[in-house]
Amino acid sequence: MIRTVVFTTFGSLGDLFPFLAVGAALQARGHRAVIATSESYRAAVEARGLTFRPVRPDLIPLAFLPDAQERLWHPRHGPEFLVRVLMLPHLQAGYEDLRAACTGAALLVAHPLAYAVPLVAETLGLPWLSVALQPFGFLSTYDPPVVAGMPALRHLRRLGRWPYRLLFRLVSHRTRAWVQPIADLRNRLGLSPARQNPLTAGAFSPYGTTAWFSRAFAVPQPDWPSRTTLTGFPFLQDDAPLEPDLAHFLEAGEPPIVFTLGSAAVMQAGNFYREARAAAERLGRRAVLLVGTDPRNRAGSALPASIHAAAYAPFSKLFPRAACIVHHGGIGTSAQVLRAGRPALVIPWAYDQPDNAERLQRLGVSRTLSRRNCRAERLCAELDALLTRPEYPQRAQALAGRVQRENGATAAADCILRAAG
Repeated sequence: MIRTVVFTTFGSLGDLFPFLAVGAALQARGHRAVIATSESYRAAVEARGLTFRPVRPDLIPLAFLPDAQERLWHPRHGPEFLVRVLMLPHLQAGYEDLRAACTGAALLVAHPLAYAVPLVAETLGLPWLSVALQPFGFLSTYDPPVVAGMPALRHLRRLGRWPYRLLFRLVSHRTRAWVQPIADLRNRLGLSPARQNPLTAGAFSPYGTTAWFSRAFAVPQPDWPSRTTLTGFPFLQDDAPLEPDLAHFLEAGEPPIVFTLGSAAVMQAGNFYREARAAAERLGRRAVLLVGTDPRNRAGSALPASIHAAAYAPFSKLFPRAACIVHHGGIGTSAQVLRAGRPALVIPWAYDQPDNAERLQRLGVSRTLSRRNCRAERLCAELDALLTRPEYPQRAQALAGRVQRENGATAAADCILRAAG
């Protein structure tokens, strides 16, 4: 029997691509995958032969309103801005869009930012699965995350679990006010009040959760939601070739250092690319700068022949040809770095990125530098260690073998079809 599964997601390309990968795996088995997301991603979805349905808000243009980027990427206050200013004012509209998209669906599969999902599922009597793209979202007291803007909290680990139990209760209590629009809409729809905070424990489905990351990156913990299945990273097959100028640059010399801030943090790059260029020149190393479309990231003067700048390149094609990668710690970029088997320097911006950086460092495949210390001299010191100490590439290559053997998209599709019945 052909099943229709609706996937809904919001965020950067790192939030979109895994859903496209799993949707494509599902569709390859003869089922129908509907991707319900921001209008800005219509072309990306339809180019892969998947069905697109728009769901408000269209987060991409909202994120680039005046002053939005600075507020969005504030390490401590960014999440509140994202939830209260960018997402929840559009909850009613998003609910209506998603409900319409679910016509004929057997199952709904949801990103954590899709706050309308439990409401749509309850009103339609539709089963749904929650998705965790990274371990940070579980807020485990057994494997406590590194919290952006509060690096000193990592020292609480030596005291055991109780400080984190208290911390997470405080987080849940403080954020209750953020989600009042969800409670109000539930009331208007005649639904009973939510028992748990939709931003914490209430984000996970009673039907099950799929964790779309590698067991090499994090292992299940006793306080993860019941019925959680770890699938591995679902990588999207990207058939787009490298642009000819970049391909020629890569062929013309030794593997370069790649500097990237993904598809979202790149719009709040600050001095990152200026310091990256200076560091590469001081080290006498070739470099590729993935600068996005923001004109502020372009070089103020002509680049030397040893440095190539591009707006974008498919990570799956570029990273395996790099000497190492300097990045922001987004989960999508981190996954591609692990698969490529290259060491990394992580400079986390906000959200889950400090926790991802910590996990990569514990695996022995990366080093971490704070954003405020992103200066050419510090970059040089960290990169010199990554490029001259053999243990970093050796560990990265060994870990890449584990990640490459996993087929996260297939495993996630298996879970979805079991849940769809």
